Order: sequence, then C-alpha cells, then structure tokens
Amino acid sequence: MMDQARSVTLLLGRVAIGVIFFVHGWMKFTTMGISGTTSMFESIGVPLAGIAAPAVAVLEVVGGVALILGAALPIFGTLLALNMIGAIVFVHGSAGFAVDKGGYEFVLALAAASLVIGFSNGGALAVDSLWRRRTAAPAAHAS
Repeated sequence: MMDQARSVTLLLGRVAIGVIFFVHGWMKFTTMGISGTTSMFESIGVPLAGIAAPAVAVLEVVGGVALILGAALPIFGTLLALNMIGAIVFVHGSAGFAVDKGGYEFVLALAAASLVIGFSNGGALAVDSLWRRRTAAPAAHAS
C-alpha cells in the first residue's frame, strides 16, 4: 500500500513542479520573449545574459517536461535546483525570505523540490523507473 501511495505522490509532485518550471520557461519564450528575458537578465547583472536567457528558458521547458515524465531525474533535478540558486543570487536574495516581498521563499522551495524529485528514483510511474526495470529484466534472465 505504501509503495503504491509513494508512486502516486511522486507522480503528483513531479507533475506539479514540472508544470511550474514548464510554464515559467514557456513564458520566457512567449510572454517576455528571449530578447525581453535577455534584457531583464542584463538589468539584474546575470553574466552572459545573451546566452543565459535562452539556456534558462530551454532548461525550464525541457526540465519541466522531464520532471513530468520522470525522465533523467538526477540530471534535471540538479540543473533546475542550480537554476533556482541562480535566481536566488541574482533576483530574489536581496529581497529577503518572504515571497510577498519578492524574496526567495518560493524559489528555494522549487530548488529543494527539484532535488528531492531528482533523487527520488521517480517512483513506479516514472520513465526512469520503467527504463531501470526494462534494462534489469534481461540481466536477471541472463544469470
């Protein structure tokens, strides 16, 4: 029972956090546009803003989809957490903790959730888990 509940809760967590990242990345392409995102990154002092803006947008879109699917979780969990650390350093850190004052509370929660999901093995409903089972089955039959 607990294993089934764990798989479902990991799925719900992956989907929720993945959707948040996907939407924020998508907005960098559509609402703000890459040029607007680049300008914003330049104004807050992000190094190499012209490279960082599209890289962050792609990471958030692809990483969001990866979390939703449960694919390459350790890689994307780590990259998304590092992305959020960058957001704390360059955007939210100076505003303090409280999210209602532009602080890093929400961004820190996203970083932590990304790491937890990234190193959770994703549960039975994750692509990573299905891949592990698929590759382990032939090895088990070979011995």
